[in-house]
Amino acid sequence: MLYVWLLILVLLNAVWLVLVLFGLPGNWLMVFSTVLFAWWKWDEGLFSGWTLAAIAVLALLGELIEFFAGMVGARKSGASWPASIAGLFGALLGAVVGTTMFAVPLVGTVVGACLGAGLSVWAVEASRGEHPDLSLRRGVGAGAGKLLGIVGKFALGIGIWLIITAAAFWP
Repeated sequence: MLYVWLLILVLLNAVWLVLVLFGLPGNWLMVFSTVLFAWWKWDEGLFSGWTLAAIAVLALLGELIEFFAGMVGARKSGASWPASIAGLFGALLGAVVGTTMFAVPLVGTVVGACLGAGLSVWAVEASRGEHPDLSLRRGVGAGAGKLLGIVGKFALGIGIWLIITAAAFWP
């Protein structure tokens, strides 16, 4: 019966992993469900404290990468600090708007976050009197950085899922 429960945990964590692409905290849901499972079946010795700590650190790293990637992309393309910070908030707002406005949820969330970051950086840079081409380039840098952040967080989520799966079925 233990293997049935482990299979349910692995499948549930696969669902949580997909949620990362929708801008939801899927990596943290994988950590949370695995910690709860480990606590529930602690006598079985399935997940060590080191494994649980490792997946929590990876989830934290994924959040940091996603959160700051748009700002780093904006800064690398020459945007000011105020524009880069505006990109953080623009990505959040864009993800919400994109999710509600686009018919395809995954595309809407990702495109909305990237457009939100890019448009907010572009708007702040343009309002500061920067040349339109420079403002546009900096906005594109913020949007591209945000996309790389989403991909990076998802890649770490795959790593978390693989660690949990291997630890669940490894003798």
